[in-house]
Formats: sequence, C-alpha cells, structure tokens
Amino acid sequence: QVQLVESGGGLVQAGGSLRLSCAASGRSFSTYTMAMGWFRQAPGKERELVATVRHLTGNIYYAEAVKGRFTISRDNAKNTVTLQMNSLKPEDTAVYYCAASRPFPPRAGSTSDEYVYWGQGTQVTVSS
Repeated sequence: QVQLVESGGGLVQAGGSLRLSCAASGRSFSTYTMAMGWFRQAPGKERELVATVRHLTGNIYYAEAVKGRFTISRDNAKNTVTLQMNSLKPEDTAVYYCAASRPFPPRAGSTSDEYVYWGQGTQVTVSS
C-alpha cells in the first residue's frame, strides 16, 4: 500500500504563487516505477487532471489551463512530487490531490483511471 500526504495549500491573491508538495510512503516500492500526478476538484465540478510526470522517462503533461504557469517535478530518491503554481487565477481555486499509479502503469499514467493511490487533498484558494 502507498500513502500520499500533501502539504502547501492555502490562500493567495491572484497573481501569486504556491508550492504544493506530496510525500509518498509505503513498503517495498519506488515512485520511479509509478506515474505521479496532481489533480484538482472545484466545488460543483468534476475532478480534473492538472499535471502528471511519467514513470521511468519522467515525461511531463500539463492541462492546457495551467500550461506555462504550473511546474511539476519529482524526486525519486525522496519519493516526493511537487507542483509549483505561479500566476495563480481565481479559477485555480480547488482542492488539489496528489495521486500515484500502480508500478509500471500500462498507459504510462496518461489516463486518470490509472491513478489508484490518492492523498487527502489540500485546499488552494485564489482571491481576486
């Protein structure tokens, strides 16, 4: 089993920055073999994928809404993944979730259904 713990959410004014961190723990695993990602869910909306970093290659995907403003990175040695969020907008307000796939996901973490481990979520609120 894998446990994910997020930190770093909060309240920020539009145009500001926040950095989210996610620490993974568990027995007998390495995040190197797992796709890691950040998702978010705003009130009344479905959960959406924000950014992912694939296992092995480390290839990165960003949703169009955050491209150029958010940066995802991972540290396999520390089993952590971070999301640096700059130029935040009120529409970025949501609960942000860290997620991880099982080892060696068949589609390299490119689809949301591959993410089976989830953190508890951290609130990000951007005021206008």
